Amino acid sequence: MSDTHTPSVVNDCWNSAIGVRGDRSCEGLTEHVHCRNCPVYADGARALMRRAVPAAYRADWAALFAEPPLAVRTIDRSALVFRIGGEWLSLPTHLCVTVAEVAPVHRLPHRHSPVLMGIVNVKGKLHPCMSLAALVGAAAEQALAQASRQVYPRLLIMRLAQRVFALPVQELSGIHRHAATDAVPPPATVNQVLHRYLTGVLDIEGRQVGCLDAELVGHQLASALQ
Repeated sequence: MSDTHTPSVVNDCWNSAIGVRGDRSCEGLTEHVHCRNCPVYADGARALMRRAVPAAYRADWAALFAEPPLAVRTIDRSALVFRIGGEWLSLPTHLCVTVAEVAPVHRLPHRHSPVLMGIVNVKGKLHPCMSLAALVGAAAEQALAQASRQVYPRLLIMRLAQRVFALPVQELSGIHRHAATDAVPPPATVNQVLHRYLTGVLDIEGRQVGCLDAELVGHQLASALQ
């Protein structure tokens, strides 16, 4: 096939004044009723399909297919983002049972673990109330400057290590969807206790959010109950 574009001569009588778009004076309309049923129309279509491919057209498509494939960013993760003291942290959303208002914590006798705070009643069910701050070494009493908005503490009811725990947090940001590749290694400036529990760090609207290792956190919380 030649690279030179040589357009075929097509008898496009259907576009002329004698076809269905014109005065319908074409004798073939008596037999075929419409131009698209006429052999001349079919011959014109074949001529167009068999015409030579222009060199520039082939070059454009060759250049397009030669480009490297674009990296696909798949949004396949969802994290529940919250704050403890000055630390923004997250856990996988699917582990969240519910979010509740802060409720009174009833201490357990003869239990002095800094992680196990006591038990709390949430919607008629008792759950062990655990301190993530004590577990990961975050300063729970540290307050952030909130001059422009008011924040409310919450209880996160999370299913970790086949158990349900109530986790007090100072602020709940919400759910953030992201790609697995968005998480970067924790910086060296993170305190060593917290660093142990992080699988990565997300940049969410300029805020550094630590991704907690749900399996490790759940195992440690379960150990604090024993």
